Amino acid sequence: MKRRTVFLPVFAFAAPAIAALALAALTALPAQAQRFSIEDVLSPGYPVQLVAARNADRIAWIEYEEGRRNVYTAAAPDFEPARLTRYEDDDGRDLSNLRVSDDGSTLVFLRGHTPNREGWIANPASDPRGAERAVWAVSTAGGEPWRVVEAWNVALSPDGEWVAYAKDGAIYRAPVNPGVVTVEPDRPLFSVFGSQGSPVWSPDSRRLAFVSDRGDHSFIGVYDTANPGITYLGPAVDRDTSPTWSPDGTRVAFIRRPGLPFGARADLGEASPEDLPDGMTEARFAGGHDFSVWVGDARTGEAREVWHNAPGDEIHREVRSVMWAGDHIIFQAEPDAWRRYYSVAASGGATDVAGGLTGAPATPSELTPGDGIAEYVSLSPDGRTLFYATNAGDIDRRHLWRVPTSGGAARQLTHGDGIETQPAALASGRDVAVLYADASQPLTVAVVPADGGEAKTIRELPGRFPLDDHVTPSAVTLEAEDGFEFYNQLFLPPDLQPGEKRPAMIFIHGGSRRQMLLGYHYMHFYHMAYAMNQYFANKGYVVLSVNYRSGIGYGREFRNSPGRGRLGNTEYRDIKAAGEYLRDRGDVDPARIGLWGLSYGGILTAQGLARDSDLFAAGVDIAGVHLWGNSIDPETVSYQSSSVSEVENWTSPVLLIHGDDDRNVAFSQTVGLVQLLRAQGVPHELIVFPDDVHDFLLHERWLITFDATDDFFDRHMGGDGAVTTEGRR
Repeated sequence: MKRRTVFLPVFAFAAPAIAALALAALTALPAQAQRFSIEDVLSPGYPVQLVAARNADRIAWIEYEEGRRNVYTAAAPDFEPARLTRYEDDDGRDLSNLRVSDDGSTLVFLRGHTPNREGWIANPASDPRGAERAVWAVSTAGGEPWRVVEAWNVALSPDGEWVAYAKDGAIYRAPVNPGVVTVEPDRPLFSVFGSQGSPVWSPDSRRLAFVSDRGDHSFIGVYDTANPGITYLGPAVDRDTSPTWSPDGTRVAFIRRPGLPFGARADLGEASPEDLPDGMTEARFAGGHDFSVWVGDARTGEAREVWHNAPGDEIHREVRSVMWAGDHIIFQAEPDAWRRYYSVAASGGATDVAGGLTGAPATPSELTPGDGIAEYVSLSPDGRTLFYATNAGDIDRRHLWRVPTSGGAARQLTHGDGIETQPAALASGRDVAVLYADASQPLTVAVVPADGGEAKTIRELPGRFPLDDHVTPSAVTLEAEDGFEFYNQLFLPPDLQPGEKRPAMIFIHGGSRRQMLLGYHYMHFYHMAYAMNQYFANKGYVVLSVNYRSGIGYGREFRNSPGRGRLGNTEYRDIKAAGEYLRDRGDVDPARIGLWGLSYGGILTAQGLARDSDLFAAGVDIAGVHLWGNSIDPETVSYQSSSVSEVENWTSPVLLIHGDDDRNVAFSQTVGLVQLLRAQGVPHELIVFPDDVHDFLLHERWLITFDATDDFFDRHMGGDGAVTTEGRR
C-alpha cells in the first residue's frame, strides 16, 4: 500500500516546504499488514458545537473535514444535512462559538483561533497578512456567509439581530445584518468603572446582563438598550458572576462568593493563602458560607439569596455557572464522589397555598443520580426537563438520560454499545439531537426520540472509511504497584494467531482530566487517537489505551488521587504497570513495547523512556512537559517528579513533535529537553511546526505527525505487522 509520508529528519520546516520534503523522504518499506491507510481512517468529518434553535426544530453544527471547517444545518422532519459555508482549504482557521437565533434563521460563529498571552491570533499557515478572530454569520436558508465584526467572543441576541462582545474591558454591540447602520459602531455600549465582560442577552433581546469586575469585588449589571441605563443587582462586597435570565426576562440569577479582603489578588478565582496580604491568614476569614445563589429583579435591582452552602461544605469549588430552568436554578457540583447536577427553587424556598414563601431556604435536589459523571446537558425549551449524558451504569461510554428540573426520577433514554453525548433538545419536544459514536462508527450527528429509543444518524460515511475493519476493544482493569486500580482499553490485532508474539503499544491520553472510551471519542485529538489505535491494531500491534489516575469518569477519588504531577508523579506508576502487563502477556514481544501521547500523554511518554528504557523500547512525545515548575534543585519534589531528573538513565529513542505557538505547554519544554538529550547522547528525532498551537490546526500536520509516528515505530520496533513466534525473533 502506498504511503504518503515517512519520518521527517531532525529539522524544523516552514509550512510550504513540509509536504515536498516529506515526499522526497519516501523509501521502500515492507508490505503493510493493515488493510487501510491513516488517511482512510481519518477521512470522516468530525462534528462539534451541536446547537438547536429554541423555537424551531432546527439544529446546526461545525464539521472538521480533513482540515476544512464548515457549518452545517438540518431541520425536521427528515434532518437532511445542508452545508452552509464553503471553506475549502486546510488553512488552520478555526471555527467555534456557534450560536443560533431562536427562530433558527441565523447562525453566528467565530472564525479564527483564540489569542495567546500576547494577544496574537494563531496563524499556523504563516500567512504574511496575519490572522484575525472575527464574528461571522450565515443564513440557514442559504447564501454566502458574511463577516460581522472583529471580536474574540460573541453573544447572539435571541432575535438574531445583534451580537454583543467584550473587548478591552468594555462591552460592544454590532448588528448582524450588514445593512443596519449604527452610530459610532466602535464605541462601547456604556462606560462605567471596572472591567466589563460576560454579556448575556435577555429573552426579549432588549437588555444585557454582564459582570462588572472591580478588582476585589464584582457586580452583576443590567443594561437596557432601549432606555439606556444600568441597574446593579444587590451590589455588595462580594464577587458576583454567572448571570442567567429567567424565562420571562424579569429576573437574573447569579453566583455570589466572598470578596477578596484588603487588596488580595483579584482574579475572580478561589482565594488562596498566598493571595492574602502579609500577616493575614485564611483562618481569620473562615466561618460562614462561601458560596450562594442569588436572584435579582432586573428592573429595580433588588436581590435576595435563594440558597447557600453550609460552612465548610466545599460544594462551591466545582460550580462555575448556573442555569435558569423553568421555576428552578440548576448547577453542577461534586459534594460527594461524583459530579452531579442539582436544582434549587428560584423562589428561594417552598411556597404555601397563598403563594407566599415559607421562609426556609431552598434545599438542592439531586437531579442526576448513579455512580457516574453527568457531563453534557441541554434544557428543553420550557426549562422543565434536563437532558444529560452520563457514564452511570456504563462506565466506559456515555448515554442519554432525562430528568425533571424540579426533581424526580431520572430515566435512561439510550442503551447498548453506542456513545451518545452533547445533547441538544429540539423545540417541539419530540426529539433530542446528539453526537453519536461506537467502536467502529466515528462521531456523527444523530437524533434520538425524547422519550427514548435508538439514535438515528443523519450523516453518511466516506466510502474509503474502513468501517468493517475495526476491532472491538475490551475493558481491562489493572493494578499499579501501590495497589491503585486503573482502567484501560485493549485492542488486539484481527489476525493474531496462537503462539505469536507481536509488538505492543501504549497510548496515553492528555489532560489529564480526560477519559478514553470503548469507542470513538467526542474530543478531536482523542477521536483521531482512537482511529490510530485501530490503525496500529490492524497493522499487527497489541494496543493498550490507558486511563491513568487523575483522569475523569471514575469519580473524585480517582481524579484527585494523591501525589499527582509535580507532587510525586504517581500517575506514572499506572503507565509502568500497563507496560509490565503487556510485557507479561503471551502474545506480546517484551522487547518491543512502545508508548506515545500528546500533552499529558507526552509527559508520561517521556517519564517512561527516562525511568524505564529497559521496559519501553521507543516513544513519541507530542508537546509534553519535561520539567514541572521552574526548579532544577534535585532536592525538590517537583524536580524529582520530572522526566529530566532521570535523563541519565534514558537510552530508548524518542520522536519529539511540537508547535512553537503552543498556548498550553511552553515550547521551551521541548527546547530544554532536546539540549539534555543531546548532552546525554540519547537517540532522538524532532519535528517542529512553526506558528502552530498545542492541537495542530492544520490537518496536513496531523497526517505528517501520524505518518512519522508510524514510521518511527516501524524502524525502532519492527512494525509493519512483524510477527515472532514463541522463542524466536
